[in-house]
This record gives sequence, C-alpha cells and structure tokens, in this order.
Amino acid sequence: MNYKIEKWEREYLRDYAKKQLEISKLPVMQERIKRWYDHNENKKGKPMIIIELASFRDDVRIPLKTQSDFARNIESAIQNNIQVHELLDDDEVCPDFLTFGWDIEYKEFGFDIPVVKSKDSFGREIGFEYQYPIKDLETDFEILKPFTYTVNKENSFNRIEAARDILGDILKVEMESGFHRWGNMISLKAVQLMSMERWMIAMIETPEMSHKLMDYITSNMLSYQHWLEENGLLTMNNGNYYAGAGSRGFTHELKMPEDGKVRLKDMWVNVNSQESTGISPSMYEEFVYPYIERIAKEYGMVYYGCCEAVHPIWDVCLKNLSNMRKVSISPWCDEQFMGERLRGTNIIYSRKPSPHFLGVGYDFDDDEYSKYMLNTLKAAKGCNLEIIFRDVYTLSGNPAKAKRAVRLLRELIDKYWE
Repeated sequence: MNYKIEKWEREYLRDYAKKQLEISKLPVMQERIKRWYDHNENKKGKPMIIIELASFRDDVRIPLKTQSDFARNIESAIQNNIQVHELLDDDEVCPDFLTFGWDIEYKEFGFDIPVVKSKDSFGREIGFEYQYPIKDLETDFEILKPFTYTVNKENSFNRIEAARDILGDILKVEMESGFHRWGNMISLKAVQLMSMERWMIAMIETPEMSHKLMDYITSNMLSYQHWLEENGLLTMNNGNYYAGAGSRGFTHELKMPEDGKVRLKDMWVNVNSQESTGISPSMYEEFVYPYIERIAKEYGMVYYGCCEAVHPIWDVCLKNLSNMRKVSISPWCDEQFMGERLRGTNIIYSRKPSPHFLGVGYDFDDDEYSKYMLNTLKAAKGCNLEIIFRDVYTLSGNPAKAKRAVRLLRELIDKYWE
C-alpha cells in the first residue's frame, strides 16, 4: 500500500486528530475509565451502557474529505471515535490513540469458501449464503488442509511509522492484534464448511466424524494463535480495547508480562456458538462445549456468547467454562433465570437488548422501551450489569434515537438500580 498523502490531507488529519484528543481528555472520559475498571473487576457500581455504532454506521457517516487511501483509513478511524461521543454519549471511552493490525495472510481449510451476497432495499449486502464445499463429511473430510499463515512485518511497521509521522505527536499509534475478537467461532466454521442442516445431521449420523471436524477446526485455530504468541504478534487488550461482543477490556487483573512478551493467558478472548441454538443442551455438551473449553482455558479472561440464548446450556455445562468473566444475555435469553444464576458470582451479566427499539421505525417509543429495560434492571438485580446494543443496522432516519435511548436508560438506572 502507498502511504504517501497530500500536504493538505496531512494538515486536515492533524486538526481532526486534535479534536479526538480533546474529547479523550474530557473529565467524563476519565470517570468512565475508572468505572470500567471497577465494573470489570466486580466492584459495585452502576451498569455500563454501550451502543455499538458499527452496524448502523452508514446511517450517520459523514463523507470523507481526504482522497488518498491511507489518509481515508485514518480519517475514517478518527471520525468513528468522534461520532461515538457526539451521537451516542454512552459509556465508551474516546481513545487517545489509533491502532493498526498486522499484515497477516491467514488461510483456513486450504481453500476459500465462495459467498453469494444479496442486497437489501438500501443496497447493503447484509444477506449472504456460503457455497458449502463439504457435501458428505465422511467422504469430503480429506479436502481439508492445515491452516496457513504468514506475516509481513516490514509492511506492518512501515504503515505504523507512516501514521506516526502524520500524527504521532498528537495521538499514540499502536499495533493491535485482532484474532481474539471474532476468530474463535468454531461452530460457525463448521457451518461455513457444510451448512447448518448437514452439521446437525452429522452429529446424529456420524458422531465420530463430527468430533473429528470440530477437533480439526479447534486444533488449527489454536495452532495459529500459538504462532501469534511465539512470533510476538499478540498485543494486550486489558485497557480501552474491544473485548467480547461489544464490551471493553479495562482490567488490572490481566497484566503485561515483565519481559514484554504477551501470551494468550494475558488476554481477553471472545467465544460463542450461535449456530448450535437448534441442538439440545446434551448435544451441545457433547459436540460443542469441549472445543470451546479448549480455547477458553488458554486465555486469561473469556467473554462468552452473542445472540444465542445461554440459559438452556448454563446448568448443563456452560457455568463451568474456564476463565469466564462475562456472558451475553441476548434478547432470546431467559433474563430472570440468568439473573438468579449470576447473582453472587464474578461473572458479568452482559445484556443485549432487542435492537428493534432503535432499528424499527422513525419514532422512538419511550414507554415501551422503558418497560422493556426496567425488566432487565429487575432481572439483573444484585448482578454486575452491562447493557450493549448491537446489530441495530439502521436508525431509520432518526439518529437522535440512539442518544435518547442512552439518556432514558440512565434515568431508569438512577431511579431503580441499587
């Protein structure tokens, strides 16, 4: 990639970076940092609130002014950090840094899986279908090859240095590893390879091959992560970094090793199995849980879950997952059940409200929203609670809904949370 930018782009980016820095230094940001540390370390406090901008970013995106690719990458990142504060004013902390990932060529299975996408009425490619390479697990398993991966450190460092040259005296510029965010989705990989229907049928008809597939996926993913560790490609995520499905990683319990070599056990990891919602708890315990446990025990702290309901599998096995600090309580989850199970533990109740209050229709229904969120506050009473709005996709032409949702929720918390 060409990292050269025009002089006017440089000046514009520096001014834009100064605006991000000013926001990051606001007293409210310092207060939020303390609250996040206390929250993640299970000290008593008010619930944390996040509205994840990513899924509806096209609704609020401001046209970029810069023209060169590298400048636009930087401008887009800064714009995101500023808009979170201006449009949402939730409990996210505006960072005083920008991050870039390593240039890693990572190939799973030995081949690419074709994807056919479809557009919605707004032209967004949200719908998709994999062109599954495995038709019969017993006969087709042999097409699977070991995962391969290489890193271009020279290009990675060149990009970092180019960014630092532009604005490194204003914002810190850091490298960030990202596989721990969404890379460990074992059952998703199985479905990508053979479809949901074939995967579920295989558990019944060819259980040994099903285990063989899950072991293949898990072993290769762990091999990759150990390679990251051995090659110094891991970065700490115990501060203002994405940790879990929308949450933040602030904690003093995970520490940088004295030798500066970050290990998996020094980090947060995000794991889930949304695709196994349609199987029984006992089948989950047999065919899915052991492989997620292999991932979880390698890391320091675990965020489990996304959109799946966790209450059917909690007592069966999930409550025993190694190093679990947060669990996702999705719109399809029994809130009361999980409140009873998490009360008195060090596992954080990470609530994912239904996105329809923000995503459906122009108007915002204050009364219905307040009733809905009050149910969460009652169910999670006595727990350590965070509330994360995800998968909104659109604000239906009314960006003000997001900030209103935060304000009303804070009012409910002030009135009803003990």
